[in-house]
Amino acid sequence: MEIGKRIKELRGDKGWNQEEFAEKVFVSRQTVSSWENDKSYPDIKSLLLMSELFGITLDEFVKGDLATMKKEINKDAVNLFNRLSYIYGIGFLIALVTPYPLFFYLGWAGLIIWFLYMVPLIIFAFYIEKMKKTNDIATYKEIVAFCEGTELDKDSKIAEKAKRPYQRVLLAIGAGALLLAILLLESYIFK
Repeated sequence: MEIGKRIKELRGDKGWNQEEFAEKVFVSRQTVSSWENDKSYPDIKSLLLMSELFGITLDEFVKGDLATMKKEINKDAVNLFNRLSYIYGIGFLIALVTPYPLFFYLGWAGLIIWFLYMVPLIIFAFYIEKMKKTNDIATYKEIVAFCEGTELDKDSKIAEKAKRPYQRVLLAIGAGALLLAILLLESYIFK
């Protein structure tokens, strides 16, 4: 975070030492030192008071920190998305290969077990789709860029948005073909 450097710089511009500044902000000198060394972060009341003392808006005061915070939030979203995608991928593979063996060995009870397994998996899929919608990612390039913590440039973003409608159709056809192939393979193996 850059707020510590910002406080030290603005305090120096006003010619206040840490003790004088601490009195003006109603905190201890150690608290000011802690802020300036990035060991702690000022609360909102202190931030508002400091921006008033320095004669700048709160936005100008914490501008650099907002960019840093945005990157941290984005990094957290990327990490969560990656983890959930791996978990969902494994769950999806299990869902693809288990219906026929479950039915073969357990009959209708096996299919009921499979349907019960699918309920949380579908809920999980909706949650991942909600994350994708929140972060405006849909195509493969957008997902890869998001997972790497980067963004596509404006022209690439426009090109990817143009691809979205037909990619959904191809994805549905591909998923159906894959499911059919797996079911045929399983029926051949279990005969």
